Amino acid sequence: MRILRCWFCSGPVYPGHGITFVRNDSKEFVFCRGKCHKAFKHKRAPRKTKWTKTYRKMARKELSDDFAQTFERKRNTALRYSRDNLLTTCMSFDSLLMSVVNAINSVVAIKNKRESLFVTKRLKVGVNLRKEEDKNLVKTQMHLIKAPNGTFYFPTYFCSSSCEGD
Repeated sequence: MRILRCWFCSGPVYPGHGITFVRNDSKEFVFCRGKCHKAFKHKRAPRKTKWTKTYRKMARKELSDDFAQTFERKRNTALRYSRDNLLTTCMSFDSLLMSVVNAINSVVAIKNKRESLFVTKRLKVGVNLRKEEDKNLVKTQMHLIKAPNGTFYFPTYFCSSSCEGD
């Protein structure tokens, strides 16, 4: 079962789903849904449409230059496995399969960890900006926070020895 990628939004297109548009020069465009197909027909650029993966990568909202993502790329040349090569390497097919599965699991774990670190780094910037805005708001609009005629009552445990005599 081959899971294709949508030409417009880069989402997954499962077998039996989506729309395939074939141009006169035999170039195939696969779309996951009508929304992507319509956007393609209207000649919209995926990198300027905010909900596409291309836009998110260009705007640096998602991790783009990561080694773990190179495993997911489509390759035109297929790897050829021959029985002779398997026998000469003294690896049984089961052990080869298990090593491939273990490698895939480790790559997925690394990829998820890096993506989560990237997201937390992005969110930290926003938290710091909000803190700065709050500090500036307190500095510039202190009259809104402090009552103009109010007197401050300091309990004795807040006062030092010098303020008890006042």
